[in-house]
Amino acid sequence: MERLVLNTSRDAYSVEDIRRTMTVGDLIDLLNNFNEDTRVYLAFDGGYTYGAVREEDFVTECDD
Repeated sequence: MERLVLNTSRDAYSVEDIRRTMTVGDLIDLLNNFNEDTRVYLAFDGGYTYGAVREEDFVTECDD
């Protein structure tokens, strides 16, 4: 079974300090390259631990 693993990194202490990140459109374009049944995982610490991606993990934030 194919898996899509997102290797995570700690880049900053606030979102304002991150210089570049994907847009939703970029992410959709990338995900369109995979079979829709491909499971998605998060990898932490170089693959030492792993996590799941769940709908409730997505949170919308707004700038004040």
